[in-house]
Amino acid sequence: MVLPFYKYQGTGNDFVIIDNRQLVLSKNDTKLIKRLCDRKFGIGADGLMLLELPENDIDDFKMVYFNADGNESSMCGNGGRCLVAFAAKLGVIAHSAHFSAIDGRHYAEISNEVVRLQMQDVEEIKESDSHQFLNTGSPHHVALVENLTEYDVKTQGKKIRYGAPYYENGTNVNFVQQRDHAAFAVRTYERGVEDETLSCGTGVTAVALAMFSKGLTDSNQVMIETPGGELSVSFEKSETGFKNIFLTGPATFVFKGEIAW
Repeated sequence: MVLPFYKYQGTGNDFVIIDNRQLVLSKNDTKLIKRLCDRKFGIGADGLMLLELPENDIDDFKMVYFNADGNESSMCGNGGRCLVAFAAKLGVIAHSAHFSAIDGRHYAEISNEVVRLQMQDVEEIKESDSHQFLNTGSPHHVALVENLTEYDVKTQGKKIRYGAPYYENGTNVNFVQQRDHAAFAVRTYERGVEDETLSCGTGVTAVALAMFSKGLTDSNQVMIETPGGELSVSFEKSETGFKNIFLTGPATFVFKGEIAW
């Protein structure tokens, strides 16, 4: 049997996307999903997404996201942006979208290959001497480091991802260095991928909010440099945290193909 698929990337964070409105792929087939994401034996990707029919009359579609290990995951910001671009390619949407994901409903706008995605409000940032922790649809540990370019992200990220206080549930880990007043560089170790990725949308969002909370910037629009490219995060400070959070950047179609399964 042949399975049609599409490949997209957002600042180097790459995804296999399947039009699953006719339920061609079972969400319970974790072995197949893991194989499709495998860079040696499958298509190769940081994750896999399904575009499905909405569960209500106000959404345009539903997003279902899996990590490269085959397990359904928490929210993926770059994935959400790429799925919006895919929905536009299919003609499901035109210039804007409302869709549901595992963390709730999202709004997005697309112009050419640039997608502006609204993230969930954030009401708590846990501060410590060594790091900050917050959930932007996925859990994120944020730590400032020196000499980010040479930093051993995989080794240090793996230690934190499985260590106290995260243990089995784990966390994504972001290492940050300030570049300018409202610009930061970040490298991210992603749980589920179990390696560094070229970019992480929820991680970039977490870094922008954490750096504002820490007082390292007073700008409500922050540029984030990842190994895969630049993303922008804008937000408003609220009485309880942050609202109107938008993640903006490119979402690019790479190729279409078919794979036997």
